[in-house]
Amino acid sequence: MATKSDLTDWVVDALRSNNGEGSILYVARYIWEHHQKDLEGSDLFYSWQYDMRWAATELRKRGLLVAADDDRRGKWTLK
Repeated sequence: MATKSDLTDWVVDALRSNNGEGSILYVARYIWEHHQKDLEGSDLFYSWQYDMRWAATELRKRGLLVAADDDRRGKWTLK
């Protein structure tokens, strides 16, 4: 069953699949296409798009994503 913490890995996977960057829409689409069954089988189904944004914040805190102020609006970029 998928958990909130899985989303940090899924966000990184999505960005790596797109040369290290992507729009929020790209990341959401990638997660849905690759983890739909995981999401549908958990309570995360009801909050995963919000939690995906939480995961990006966590990745920024860990120094894995470019800070929001230093990135283009609507883009997430791996460091």
